[in-house]
Amino acid sequence: MEFDKEVDARGLNCPLPILRAKKALAELKAGQVVRVVATDPGSVKDFQAFAKQTGNELLRQGETEDKAFEFFLRRK
Repeated sequence: MEFDKEVDARGLNCPLPILRAKKALAELKAGQVVRVVATDPGSVKDFQAFAKQTGNELLRQGETEDKAFEFFLRRK
């Protein structure tokens, strides 16, 4: 999937992956996509809730080859 910005939040625990994603989204224009890579297992539920609360679209989430979690968010 194509993206405009990437955030590497590996090794960071809640709420830091969300805060980094929020900062990255603020730097993007509407419709642009950020990819976030995190290792915190709690980030799966966190990003679902974050997208719902902010109105940004969670396009896709999954696991990378190195067992990290990746999220693609589109700015509203």
